[in-house]
Amino acid sequence: MSNQNPLLVPPAGTPPRKIAVVGAGTIGPDIGYYLVSALAELELLLVDIDGGQLERAAARIVANAAKGVARGKLSAEAAESIEGRVRTSTDYSAMADCDWVIEAATEDLELKRRIFGAIEAVVRPDAWITSNTSSLPAERLFCGLEHPERATVTHFFAPAFQNPAVEVVAAQACDPRVVEALRSLFAATGKVPLVTADALCFMLDRVFDNWCNEAAYLLDRATAAEVDSVAGELVHAGPFFVLNLAHGNPIIVETNTLQMEEEGEAYRPAPIFTSVKTWSTGPPGGTVDVEPDTAAAIRDRLLGILFSQSVDIVDREIGGAADLDLGCKLALGFRRGPFELMEELGDEEVTRILARLRAERGALPMPSRAPTEYRDFRRHLLVDDVDGVKVITLRRPQAMNALDDTLTDELLGVIVEHEEDPAVAGFVLIGYGPRAFCAGADIGRFPALLGDAEAAAEFARDCSRLLVHLDGMSKPVVAALNGMALGGGLELALRCHSIVAQPEAWLQFPEVTLGIAPGIGALVVPYRRWPDAAPRFHEMLRAARKLGAVQARELGVLDGLAADYPDLVRLAVTRVHELAGKVEPIPEAALDLPPFPPFAPANDAERGLCGEVIAIIERAVRDAAAAPSLAEALEVGYLAFGASACTEAARERIHAFLGAGR
Repeated sequence: MSNQNPLLVPPAGTPPRKIAVVGAGTIGPDIGYYLVSALAELELLLVDIDGGQLERAAARIVANAAKGVARGKLSAEAAESIEGRVRTSTDYSAMADCDWVIEAATEDLELKRRIFGAIEAVVRPDAWITSNTSSLPAERLFCGLEHPERATVTHFFAPAFQNPAVEVVAAQACDPRVVEALRSLFAATGKVPLVTADALCFMLDRVFDNWCNEAAYLLDRATAAEVDSVAGELVHAGPFFVLNLAHGNPIIVETNTLQMEEEGEAYRPAPIFTSVKTWSTGPPGGTVDVEPDTAAAIRDRLLGILFSQSVDIVDREIGGAADLDLGCKLALGFRRGPFELMEELGDEEVTRILARLRAERGALPMPSRAPTEYRDFRRHLLVDDVDGVKVITLRRPQAMNALDDTLTDELLGVIVEHEEDPAVAGFVLIGYGPRAFCAGADIGRFPALLGDAEAAAEFARDCSRLLVHLDGMSKPVVAALNGMALGGGLELALRCHSIVAQPEAWLQFPEVTLGIAPGIGALVVPYRRWPDAAPRFHEMLRAARKLGAVQARELGVLDGLAADYPDLVRLAVTRVHELAGKVEPIPEAALDLPPFPPFAPANDAERGLCGEVIAIIERAVRDAAAAPSLAEALEVGYLAFGASACTEAARERIHAFLGAGR
């Protein structure tokens, strides 16, 4: 891959204007809906030999658009546009002018080969051809094509219009520029492309299929409901519930038979799959009582197969560790990635679990090195070099790139590693994808702090370790806002030495809506850097009012706007070079601020804000402005956060927010 972040450079050529999806069954219409809703000018063609199936598929796309309108995610005009851009055909010749054809037919190698032959007979030689197969290597699928250089696998996960993960297979015969263009298109439309080698079952299905197969082998000592109940500690929905949902028993038989034939007897599908259609289990998240020894055996075996497949994927370079951890969470519903789990458990426990798996199940893959060595990677960052600048991408899409301790420490680690390197001019921070620079900080730890002012203030100090380091840097760091910058994410941007943005980006301090004061600099830094904009900061802090990028540029908070993501990166890199040797620290001296006017709520939401918390914010802003140094002013902010954590509003609103997110 030329760049870790696929959006750093614009894709070669123009984006596809007409795409065909062949196969109008289960996942084909969902792939089509994702594409036609994400690409505003796209013409979508659904192709199938069954006219009735096509009618149902088109109706499903229209129904999905209507649901989007009802949920406030789509305008009525957008839904009408989607309906008008979907066509159907039973005739392959209708694909003649397509830029991209995606096959989503039954998982049958010979059928797929016939389909690809028929597609190639009618489309242009440069049109992309991809398969949504979950298991069949591109080498087997496309070996009969005249132009395999434009063909590969793009494996979506259900529901394809919601699940952000998509595997893009770096097929040996495929032109790398096609793989790069696919990565870029997916990332620009909100997907998370995960590049894998062209191996049987690729990366994520190796995990999922063997996870389910191992669950079936556990039925000699537990029921399906018991296995799902224990699995619920690790995933949002147990293996048998998912198999019922996807009618997946035949798929496991097929894929594990392929793996058995190629990689050994240990992959043989559990015989019970051929005699059971539906498993007796409860809803996701449901639990049943499981005898402790049985629960321990289930847990060990499920963890064992997860670790076995994960180390094998990394050892064989089928996929990268960071992509695997992220993909397991996004695509498969794991609560934590396999390498996160290995770190939590420790090497001794991981070794014990794998030894038990080997003893009970035979010759499954085992680590080729110490478990610790598999965890030496960045989980949430992509780091690229652009014109002598380290471009650091915050990639935590499941949380809109929100900060947590791991991401914070990784950011600080990259900066410390390179800030003394004379070959590095500076740093650019940008968010992954089209929506968010950084949507604040994870508040999962907040409940434990409620009611303890000292602990909450210390938490704020600890969360500021990266920001305080930025304050003392002489090498420039530029924040490039590719989308929303909220709360702690905005506080991170404000501590950079320059901020640029796309015009659609916006800035917000939403903390007051949670009954807390911003804790890591927002009560201090914006006033010291842009004192003339103080009245606007008053509004943002007391009422959580948004500030658009265009308005922020007019106030001088931003130093430039760029139309799209690649232009934004170029602008940010240019700003780094412009600031070389000219970084200005945040002013130390106290300052006079205009007084807070009486709080005048503009709507019901603002009228519902807590007056006690607003008063804490106002007092802290005044006291911080009067502080004779930046460090003393920041300390005022930490203490204000601690005080707000003791309010009833904080207790109620944080618990309500976390409950709504479950």
